[in-house]
Amino acid sequence: MCIIPDMTLPEQIEQIEIPLSKKKLLVLFPCGIVFVGLGLFLMISSAYHVFVTPFFLAPYFFAIGLISVLFFGLCTAVIFLKLFDKKAGLIINGQGIVFSDGLVVPWSDVEKIRIYEFKGQKFLVPIVKNPQDYIDGATNLIKRKMAKMSFDICGSPVSIVASHLQINFDNLYDLLTEKMNDNQLVQASSDGVEIVQRANGG
Repeated sequence: MCIIPDMTLPEQIEQIEIPLSKKKLLVLFPCGIVFVGLGLFLMISSAYHVFVTPFFLAPYFFAIGLISVLFFGLCTAVIFLKLFDKKAGLIINGQGIVFSDGLVVPWSDVEKIRIYEFKGQKFLVPIVKNPQDYIDGATNLIKRKMAKMSFDICGSPVSIVASHLQINFDNLYDLLTEKMNDNQLVQASSDGVEIVQRANGG
């Protein structure tokens, strides 16, 4: 993890660059494929009533399989792309949270950082004020679908997988909440100065 002073932003908030962990990605990639395979197995076995008893449970197994295929298929595709990505996995600075694809989530748009867990996989989910803006602003159809799926599953069009990064999950959560709180303090201080100036001007 690299810390770089951010000269264009308030001194209270430095820029932190967190590299991708290629070793973790290489381990997670085959795991994702396995979960996609299990999801497909559930879907096929449910459709043809193989290994599913009693009969009325078939739709539930099919739904679980479909969710697994969509969710882990998305994760596996992201992991594959990141294996060839040389950029920092995540940047945290006074502007907000900067993803490797250039997406910026401003602190002013973050209401809170939520922990979401699905089948043992933990995600950090910045809950944003205007989720539809991120979905509509996606640069292509695939990213738009991914943002919509993330919103439907996690409650936000953006999410962070710490297992892709060279940082511990709990440390990343603490870091994000700390920087979010720091920014709120800076913003509150700036708003206070502006109010005083207006009062003096009046």
